[in-house]
Amino acid sequence: MYKNIAAVFAMTLSVTAFAPHAIAKDTKDAKGGTAVLIPASDLKWADVAGFPGVKMAVVEGDPAKGPAHFLIKFAGGFAAPLHHHSAGHHGVVISGTLVLTVDGKDNKLPAGSYFSFKGKKQHVTKCEAGADCLIALDAGGKWDVIPEETKAAEKKK
Repeated sequence: MYKNIAAVFAMTLSVTAFAPHAIAKDTKDAKGGTAVLIPASDLKWADVAGFPGVKMAVVEGDPAKGPAHFLIKFAGGFAAPLHHHSAGHHGVVISGTLVLTVDGKDNKLPAGSYFSFKGKKQHVTKCEAGADCLIALDAGGKWDVIPEETKAAEKKK
């Protein structure tokens, strides 16, 4: 079942990955620099299959294949059980209060807070009830969500 969730999530990412390029204003100056400018009203949000209450807007790259920059929106009250990601990533909370449980400790991160995960660090992700959480994420490689087996589930096997 966990492999199915990860596969559906990856498929959704690949479908949404191409939308930003159609709407982004990619400017280039005489010195060769570029800028990508996407007003909030032009972001293309897509539901993340298998994760009710989660939406994603990819702004650069293809998270299903490699490094990418994207926004994730969690509905207030959302919770993802213990999991990890294959790629190191870092993010900034734009709105809402994100709660990341790391090593059994809840860490409340209000808007403006920064976080980073490397080395497949296990964590629980929650968005406090009352307001949606908007997160800007930079993933250093293919984005995935790998659920962790709990000790109770392992005992049932």
